[in-house]
Amino acid sequence: MRTSTTARVGQYAALLAYLVFLAFPFLWLISTAFKPPRELGSLHPTWIPENPTLDNFRQAFDEQPLLHAALNSLLAALGAAVIAVVIATPMAYVMARRRGRLSRAATGWVVVSQAFPFVLLIIPLFLVLKNLGLINSVPGLVMVYVVWSLPFALWMLAGYVRAVPAELEEAAAVDGAGRLRTLVSVTAPLLAPGIVATALFAFITAWNEFFFALVLLKTPEKQTLPVILTHFIGAEGVADLGPLAAAAFLATLPSLVIFALIQRRITGGMLAGAVKS
Repeated sequence: MRTSTTARVGQYAALLAYLVFLAFPFLWLISTAFKPPRELGSLHPTWIPENPTLDNFRQAFDEQPLLHAALNSLLAALGAAVIAVVIATPMAYVMARRRGRLSRAATGWVVVSQAFPFVLLIIPLFLVLKNLGLINSVPGLVMVYVVWSLPFALWMLAGYVRAVPAELEEAAAVDGAGRLRTLVSVTAPLLAPGIVATALFAFITAWNEFFFALVLLKTPEKQTLPVILTHFIGAEGVADLGPLAAAAFLATLPSLVIFALIQRRITGGMLAGAVKS
């Protein structure tokens, strides 16, 4: 009994330490965003600003086109999420239901492709987009994000498809439904949590992505929010901490808000009771 209690206390302590480790950068970012310049240069920084101010936010919007960059990021992230889910859903269904060598090879390739570094992909992608005339364009960036997020989206959705009871599809087949009708009317509604989770993954990945956007987008009016944030760092590497923290804080809000709105749907057991055992 004492060993069980000690183990549980150790688990909670490790979880608390992990949460503190994750929360520290974000909390420090919020604190920095509301500090005036005098407190930012203090030798004894504090967690809570003594004289909180919104000047950093005003300066950030005055110095850089944050709203336009946020719109570019939103278009790229939404486009990548929607296209990735539309392509991945039927492909994941085939991978999960058609058990064979080809399906296993496809699953293996999906897993292996996630180990490829960005540097190996950027040159061929750049050449393809150049031939298509999509360099320095948001649609070209969307194509790159779809290519990058599609393997993991396939892997995620295939797992959700395997969790759907096959008895439901067999019952639909008995009623005369074809494969496409079964996928649209029976399987897809039950995959809603998986589709939402996959779309969220693709959206957040595209929203926060920096390397591809830096290489493919040249003009400031086409650049996304992560690239614009680098403009707060001077030529000598000196960062304007106040406006940079304020802009970075605003850039993290969409991901947090979206996740907070749909977390119940992701964790909800929509398959509960679908089939009686």
